[in-house]
Amino acid sequence: MMPSPDPVAALVLGAGRGERLGLDIPKAFVPLAGRTLIERSIRALVASREIGLIVPVLAAEDLGRWRDLGLESIDGVSEPVVGGAERQDSMQAGLASLPDRIEWVAVHDAARCLVAPGDVRSVVGAARECGAAILGEPARDTIKRVLEGRILETFDREACWVAQTPQVIRRDWLAEAIAVAGREERMATDDAQWVEWTGHAVRIVESAQPNPKITRKEDLVIAEALLSRAMSVPEDGAAGRTGP
Repeated sequence: MMPSPDPVAALVLGAGRGERLGLDIPKAFVPLAGRTLIERSIRALVASREIGLIVPVLAAEDLGRWRDLGLESIDGVSEPVVGGAERQDSMQAGLASLPDRIEWVAVHDAARCLVAPGDVRSVVGAARECGAAILGEPARDTIKRVLEGRILETFDREACWVAQTPQVIRRDWLAEAIAVAGREERMATDDAQWVEWTGHAVRIVESAQPNPKITRKEDLVIAEALLSRAMSVPEDGAAGRTGP
């Protein structure tokens, strides 16, 4: 692994149970074409050559499964950190484990196992320019806000993007944001949302390659098809345009 001068560490979040998959295996350890989701995510981060340290954040009961994979033999991959009940708890545990020299944190969901190394490089580069950046893609469908089955609002699709990971953030910004969220008892569904609350601008970079999150069984079927298609195109990938 050949990290860039300002060290970037990746926290790979894999503590989720994945009930919607309907399998007996924790989601991060579900196999996809012969490799687990977490292994595919880690190998993509390594291939980007932007990440100097990779820390898996897992449930305590999954540590044995992790050891069986033997991924700590990969240069830059550390032993796992035990996550918490909520994403915020897992993030705090992951951040606390990082050495002081780490200035940037890339948060990645293990379930986004098809992320392209080129897209990782692009989002890291964007974050270095402005302090925080995430991968994403423009919304293709009309988005509505709904309460109890009633439509409250329809958003301008041209202004809507779907957030993905990695989300790359200055370490001090992320630590500040998580602390503020904890004091105010505010929960977020992604890490950039915490940073937004503290007033920092976050850039979004369009992923050049498909980067779906594996949530349901049908997602595995789609991911298999995407992997088959990827055999005929360059593996590296590179991100596209930057959002407004």
